[in-house]
Amino acid sequence: MTNLAYAPADSTQRRPRPRHYLMTPPRHFAVEYAINPWMHPGVDVDRDLALRQWQGLVDTYRRLGHRVDVVDPVAGLPDMVYAANGALVTATATIAARFAYPQRAAEAAAYANWLGAHGMGPVHVPVEVNEGEGDFLVVGDKILAGTGFRTSPAAHSEVARLTGLEVITLELVDPRYYHLDTALAVLDDHTVAYFPEAFSPVAQAVLATLYPDAIIAGAADAAVLGLNAVSDGRHVLLAAAATDLAAQLSARGFVVVPVELSELLKGGGGVKCCTLELRRPLPLVDHDAETGAR
Repeated sequence: MTNLAYAPADSTQRRPRPRHYLMTPPRHFAVEYAINPWMHPGVDVDRDLALRQWQGLVDTYRRLGHRVDVVDPVAGLPDMVYAANGALVTATATIAARFAYPQRAAEAAAYANWLGAHGMGPVHVPVEVNEGEGDFLVVGDKILAGTGFRTSPAAHSEVARLTGLEVITLELVDPRYYHLDTALAVLDDHTVAYFPEAFSPVAQAVLATLYPDAIIAGAADAAVLGLNAVSDGRHVLLAAAATDLAAQLSARGFVVVPVELSELLKGGGGVKCCTLELRRPLPLVDHDAETGAR
């Protein structure tokens, strides 16, 4: 269940922008292996509850005026619900994923096929390990790019070449925050929230320089994946348990929408993990054949 709690007294200066999201229902969700510290094989998973919680997130997006398209889940891919990892779609390029772990490898083709069939092509198949929006977050005219646990640093150069956007490398150092989207949330084209301890000292310095007015999350909110959030520029959907972060966001004029995804947290994912943003593309350039475009 979601609700519009934490609405600030004056949020009129925040303007939402309609978004287009791609999501996959957790029809086959389970915790069958451990590829991050959140996963404990054998843990009880209530799939019906996971589906209800996921549907609540979808319904909330639509109620806020956003478009949500759905990719059919594939049996045998229990993590496919975490759609953000499936690709990166900017205004200038659509780049498929190349997963670090074989358990998720087949998800890349499922998302690439959907994107290619729905006008988002050509879909470029990366050479380097690249876990989509899990590690590539678009902030205005730049991309913040995570590395350290999944996405290869070489993928950052590859994405910069394909998109034509500036890509800024940020090293993650805490295995609990294995993707950038678990440690940093994009709030609008100029504003982010993040948990400094998830990053190397160099990355912390980069973030402090780029975003001196960033919202700094505490350890308790980071530990419930409160930063695995989605913002339309006004409304911020985030884990209901991240109450201190919610208060900070409200104080800065955002309308906080608490979301309960307790079942999907068992796989190490939250609101953003379930949500791949499809940025309405400009005419796409067909890059060299070596990029694997199709």
